[in-house]
Formats: sequence, C-alpha cells, structure tokens
Amino acid sequence: MIGVASLSGLFLLAVPISVVLALTSVVLILSTGDAVLLDSLPQQLLAGVDSYGLLALPLFILLGEAMSLSGAGRRLVNLAAAMVGPVRGGLAHVSLIANVMLAAILGSTVAQLTVMTRMIVPEMEKAGYPRQDAVSIVAAGSLLAPVLPPSMMFILYGVIAQVPVGELFKAGLIPGLLMTLAFFAVISVKARRVPYPVAAPADGARRRRALIEALPSAVIPLFIVASILTGFATPTEAGGIGTLIALAVGLLVHREMRLSDLPAMFCRAALGSAAVLFLVAAAQLLGWVLAYADLPAQVAAALSAASGSPAAFMILLNVLLIAIGTVLEPIPALLLVVPVVTPIAAQFGIDPIHLGLVISINLSLGLLTPPVGAALFAAASLSNLSAGKIAAGLTPYLAAAFATLLTISLWPVL
Repeated sequence: MIGVASLSGLFLLAVPISVVLALTSVVLILSTGDAVLLDSLPQQLLAGVDSYGLLALPLFILLGEAMSLSGAGRRLVNLAAAMVGPVRGGLAHVSLIANVMLAAILGSTVAQLTVMTRMIVPEMEKAGYPRQDAVSIVAAGSLLAPVLPPSMMFILYGVIAQVPVGELFKAGLIPGLLMTLAFFAVISVKARRVPYPVAAPADGARRRRALIEALPSAVIPLFIVASILTGFATPTEAGGIGTLIALAVGLLVHREMRLSDLPAMFCRAALGSAAVLFLVAAAQLLGWVLAYADLPAQVAAALSAASGSPAAFMILLNVLLIAIGTVLEPIPALLLVVPVVTPIAAQFGIDPIHLGLVISINLSLGLLTPPVGAALFAAASLSNLSAGKIAAGLTPYLAAAFATLLTISLWPVL
C-alpha cells in the first residue's frame, strides 16, 4: 500500500516517471527499516545500466539524430512517393512505406511520429486529405518502430530477459510485415469511403532520380538489418557502424550536415540517452526492491493459477498488458513486467523470443491509447488537434494492430 500511495501521489504531482520509480524505491526501502538495503541502493542503481547490451541504445539514438540531420528521412519519403503509382489514397500509402523505412533507422515510436508529422502531414493536407486522417495514418505507421529492427524495446527486453537481441530483431520482421499489410488494408477500405485523392503518377525519370538521391541513405537501414541477420555484427556494433556511415553520408555525400552541427547533435543524443538509461536504472532498482518483498513471486503464482494452458496464458497476458499500457509508458512497464512474467511463460513452454515480441508490441500500443498515450499527445501537440479526434481516427488502425497481435500471440510460428 505504501508503494501504491507513493506512485499515485508522485504521478498526480506530474513528477517524471524515472524520478517516480526511484523515489518509490527509496520510500519502500525506508518502510522496511533495513539499513542494508539503503546502503546497497547506489550499487543497485548502477547495476541497472551495467550491461553491454544497453550500449546499443545511445548508438541508435545517435544514429537517428545523424539520419535526421543528414536529410536522409526526406529522401526516403521522396523515394516512397515515387514508388507508389496513381492509386486512390496514394499519399497515405506513401506515408506508410516511409514509416517502414524510418522504422529501420529510428526504432522509437515518438521519434518517428515527430519526424513524419513534420515531414508528410503538411503534404497530405495540401493534397486534400483531412488533417485528422493524415495525422492518424502517420501515428499508426509509427507503431512499426517497436516491431521492425532496430527496436529499443527489443534491446531492453533482450538485456532484461538475457536473450539475444539479434534473434529478437529477426523475429520482428514477419509480425512487422503483417502489421504493415493490415494498415494497408485499412487505408484501402477508407480510401473508398472518404474518398481520398488519387496520387499523381511518377514517370520513369522521376523514379530514377528519387532512387539515386535516396540510395546513399537507404544503404544505412539495409546495412543494419543485413549485418544483424547475417551475424556480421551485433546490434551494438551495427548501431556504431551505421552511425559512422550516416555521418559520412551527411558530411560527404548529401552535404547537408556540417562539422559545426556535430557538437549539438552529440549533446542531443547524450541527453536523450541519459534520460532513457536513468529510467532503466530506476526501474531496475524498483524491481530489486519488489523482488526483496517477494511481490513478483506472488503475482506470478496468481497469474499461473488463472491460466490453464499456454493459449489461455497468452490471452490473459495480453489483457493485463493492455491495461498496464494505458497507464504506464512502455519502457518502465517493460522493465517491471518482464521479470514477473518470464518465469511463468517458461513453465508453459513459451519461447522467450516469442514472449518478448508479444510484450513489446502490446506495450507499444499503449503509446497511442488514453489516458497516458505519450505518442498520442505528441501527435496532438504537433498537429494542433485534440487527442480525442486523433484517437477516433486511430480506431481502425488500432483494431488491425490488436488483431495482428492476437494472431502472433496464438501462432508463435509467425
């Protein structure tokens, strides 16, 4: 009860989630009166980020900054536009294809949503799309970031559950494709009912020009995915090499990046990395305190008793994760949930890679669902629309995403 009161009170005071987790841990330790726990607090806080796998996080954050600064995102969007023929709702399909391309670079829903909202929503409005629909399509496409490699959620899950991050990246490819196809189907149905404008046809010269301009930028996500899938590089190494390639492309090929831009870029990446890593450390600290109180074991026993089969467990887990995702951001939720559910999943013979995929996708959907929905409110802020309007426009896309999630949960072969 003390922990719940602390969490609730700090949330109501709008304290940042990382600070909420750290302070709640301190409150719980003080409530036990155990001085040994208090003495061990600094050590446990540092132990939360003492992992080689976490090195991939700042590298991919830096990669996203480099790609944005180099103009690579804009070129990839232009390539996507040239690829789509004269079909109704063509620019909506372009937005989704561009999201797939950016997902292989950014790995973050909020970062991808920010880039795409600024880049393609104004173009969709000029073409005649209602702003609500344009923003909803872009927001739905941003859900691909946690599914397609490199995904920050996969990196964190791999570190916590001690499973190969590269295998998680591979496992995300088919579910990512299924979710993309589901979104394409939603756009096609809506394009007939609204109706959306027809995209202008692109001639051969325009397509060749777009391909040539985007080729250096396209090399970066292709290298990252191919190097991980073939075993040429670990995710951490791929992030580092990909960042070097992005810097070379921005400075020497596109020449939209200058040496004077680098200090500010490194500072932004450092601040972003520090915020995420402190959140990881604080969540691990709270997990350690809760484990000392034997709470995960009690929750695990209750969840196991309520599940009679692997399928029942996966359905129950999805319901639980949906509820958690509506009130907690994905990263702290992931850090708190994984240590509890992993042992139960092992009892039912569920593969940890399959489990990680389901947990990561499910919690990421919470970014676009009220009442917390960080990505939902980011989209509202960037587009000057109410979160309720965007949520209404997102309904068919979220339904398609949940249908995909249920399919993946029940058929692990996918």
